[in-house]
Amino acid sequence: MQGVPVLRVAAIHDLSGFGRASLTVAIPILATMGIQVCPLPTAVLSSQTSGVDDFTFLDLTDQMGPMMDRWARLGLKFDAVYSGFLGSPDQSGLAGRCIREFRAPGGIAVVDPVLGDNGTLDPTQTPEMVEAMRRLVRQADIITPNLTEAAFLLGEPYRPDISRDGLRDQLRALAAMGPSAVVITSAPATSSENMATVAFDGRRFWQVEVPHLNAFYPGTGDSFASVLTGSLLLGDSLPVAVDRAVHFVYLGIQATYGYDTPHRDGVLLERTLPSLRMPFTGGSYTEF
Repeated sequence: MQGVPVLRVAAIHDLSGFGRASLTVAIPILATMGIQVCPLPTAVLSSQTSGVDDFTFLDLTDQMGPMMDRWARLGLKFDAVYSGFLGSPDQSGLAGRCIREFRAPGGIAVVDPVLGDNGTLDPTQTPEMVEAMRRLVRQADIITPNLTEAAFLLGEPYRPDISRDGLRDQLRALAAMGPSAVVITSAPATSSENMATVAFDGRRFWQVEVPHLNAFYPGTGDSFASVLTGSLLLGDSLPVAVDRAVHFVYLGIQATYGYDTPHRDGVLLERTLPSLRMPFTGGSYTEF
């Protein structure tokens, strides 16, 4: 890492030609935060898949190993290894290799276990992918499932009305799989008018609530995990990083909701990127 003046992240995500998701949000978000992104693409798609019935899908499993071989010859190390969408079950082992071989001393491994939402698997996901993701999260320092993905990882029913005690149990159970910190997004809040993101750092439980907006856009989970990763790399604590990520995503939804843009386009990321350069002036996180 000698002579490298910026932080580096190895980003194991797909590249979608249309739609603000995966690498097309991770790269601009982390770059805006002053962090270099080095992609290790898992697949190339014509578009993100939410609300799109016909898309192309090119699995890049056979390219990932050779890419890492070249990285090894270059002597590359990364301050974070950050994975998201996997294109095949075998890629969990390749992502694990990236964590083991290319994470710099003191670096972090962030796994966003992209599997589905609203109680169902995404179109490209299978039970075999769920098992592969379980193997990968065991090697992570931080994982960021949504409520649906948490249920799949734990082999539990999806419970959109899960209690606070139930959320604590899920956070503990996911941490017991290996990660030192767990964040669950899209969780029910203390008020039906809000939505919550909850987190566990091995000692304390944290939550951030924002008002519920009757809108859903693909790629917001990728935006959340990208801001969280960047914030942690820049020295924020877990609750502060969660707070910053939640409010960035909420700002993006607000900036998009007032326009009649198609759902498939995702949030108007370009309108909200400058907010990442603003200083953190206080948080809304609390213990629960």
